Amino acid sequence: MNSNPTSGQMSRPTSGQVEPKQVAPDGLSEEMSNLRRDVASLKDTFARLASQAGGEVAKTVRSMSQTVASQVGSATSGVADAGSELASSAKEHAKTLTSELEGMARRNPLGTIAGALLVGVIIGMMSRGRS
Repeated sequence: MNSNPTSGQMSRPTSGQVEPKQVAPDGLSEEMSNLRRDVASLKDTFARLASQAGGEVAKTVRSMSQTVASQVGSATSGVADAGSELASSAKEHAKTLTSELEGMARRNPLGTIAGALLVGVIIGMMSRGRS
């Protein structure tokens, strides 16, 4: 006889062969429910990880925007301080120049009048050449 089963004949496992596990219909539904639970658990885990990653990204973006805003504020403050210092320095120089001219005029009044007359003549000559 053949060792291969023919139609209608079933082969019996011999020693050393393992009979395949047959799942009863009840077992199949149990396996499906276990699989559904596992898939739901994976879905929840993935959603939790995605939420945490999104939270970290939001924190990083918020931190970067605060850093950039503070740096821009510092730079603006620095520019404003520099402009204020420049204006203050120019004001001091103008006061110094004015006081120097005033001192020269008090020490030498005739020289001041002669200088003013000379400046007036030069301005008059310049304006006459333009007409």
